[in-house]
Amino acid sequence: EKVWSKKFVDETRQWASIRAQTLNRTVSGMMYFEKALRLLANLERLDDDTTNDLMGEKFGYIVSCQVYGQMKKDQDSKADDIDKLMHRYPHLRIAYIDSVRLNRSGDMAFYSCLVKSDGNGKIQEIYRVRLPGNPVLGEGKPENQNHAMIFTRGEFVQTIDMNQEGYFEEALKMRNALQEFAKRDGPMPTTILGLREHIFTGSVSSLANYMALQETSFVTLGQRVLTKPLCIRLHYGHPDVFDKLFFITRGGISKSSKGINLSEDIFAGYNNAIRGGQVTFKEYIQVGKGRDVGMSQIYQFEAKLSQGAGEQSLSRDVYRLCHRLDFSRLLSYYFGGIGHYFSNVLTVLTVYVVVYLMAILALYDLEKIGDRLITPMGTIQMLLGGLGLLQTIPLFSTLGVERGWWASFRELVQVFVTGGPLHFMFHIQTKANYMTQTILVGGAKYRPTGRGFVTQHTPMDEQYRFFASSHLYLGVEMGAGLIIMGIYSDAGQYFGRTWSLWLASLSFLASPFWFNPLTFEWNVVTADYA
Repeated sequence: EKVWSKKFVDETRQWASIRAQTLNRTVSGMMYFEKALRLLANLERLDDDTTNDLMGEKFGYIVSCQVYGQMKKDQDSKADDIDKLMHRYPHLRIAYIDSVRLNRSGDMAFYSCLVKSDGNGKIQEIYRVRLPGNPVLGEGKPENQNHAMIFTRGEFVQTIDMNQEGYFEEALKMRNALQEFAKRDGPMPTTILGLREHIFTGSVSSLANYMALQETSFVTLGQRVLTKPLCIRLHYGHPDVFDKLFFITRGGISKSSKGINLSEDIFAGYNNAIRGGQVTFKEYIQVGKGRDVGMSQIYQFEAKLSQGAGEQSLSRDVYRLCHRLDFSRLLSYYFGGIGHYFSNVLTVLTVYVVVYLMAILALYDLEKIGDRLITPMGTIQMLLGGLGLLQTIPLFSTLGVERGWWASFRELVQVFVTGGPLHFMFHIQTKANYMTQTILVGGAKYRPTGRGFVTQHTPMDEQYRFFASSHLYLGVEMGAGLIIMGIYSDAGQYFGRTWSLWLASLSFLASPFWFNPLTFEWNVVTADYA
């Protein structure tokens, strides 16, 4: 009863928002840093006045919300919610872009503004900096970061996305983590401190769990190896801490040209490597992170990353970096960067060529050398396919250490039972399709995924339109090629030779429907296909 009453509406909204990927969750998590600093000051026997003075010097949190000014003008309820956050957290600042009409002809003046709560229930403007024109010329997200950078204070800046959160016990370690910048592990100064992430969306659905495991693998195992021994970890997004003085004197932390800087985070890493900075990665402190949880969301996310990788491979930053790296680090960069996407393109291309080649050999009765039939190696192919399972060992080990060996084993079995391999094979084609498309014809653009809870069933016709050109047509083409080959082939061991190709075809065709919520509910089935 109380949950639905108007009297407790604020508490209900607060309860719901800290369980989703919302701004409220991010702000609440980041403000733990203030609480942690207060506790540390208390342990060092500082009085309250000194502590309050130190808070403003040691910690500031700026949320860059471009559209806050427009929301205020439109009397949008979201602006009121942001105001409530500022009143709840006095050290929170909101940076936004304000536009003012100057005359009847429509000339506009643009300002970068910073506001805070005045402590009496009103919003107070601190700074208003006039800009030469509209600052949002390129990609929205990096432009948003760039305009707010002038309002930050201190020597270090931590970049946080709106799908992240913080933890109090982790915030206590930040003072120690910043000392990493004072250490030098080589001739170059430490300019980016990488932190690991804890993925909190794994329990939403099986798809969310696959993404959580994939991300866990990358933010622990992957980045650990890229840092040492490969020495080529760059900046892959948040929650890295930057040496602000180094970066603002070398072009800033974000590049924002339209298209080419679609994956804006990685360009900070390129800039850092070219200009003599060093990246270190520490796992004793972590930040929470949410991932995409629905099929369409994950598809759009992978498409954005692949298009970003395609644009990177055309950029002058990569050209300069590759001309200056030694050969070993160049190979490491390929392995840890755009090489992953090129590998996916080559994998799909190889599957395509193999299917057509086997079908043509069967059709034209060329499955022999002279009068001798070729000996198929189906058994060996199946054994090699089994060896692919060995790739799960690193993840098994990581989960074993963190959660226990039995829980780790159960997790991996569950991934296979629920169709995990189909999901990962499906997204090999997603990456290959968008990487190829971007390099050949361009068209890279930012794709907002929303990050909501995906519990609603998507109708079959919508799913078909969404995935047809990238996956379904290829799946049907491969299936038809394998059927033709099966009809005309005389070489034997058909299943041994084609099981992996059938699996790829099945994953392209079935995954969008298999992972659709409520897909086996009878009422839904009749509505979709009747």
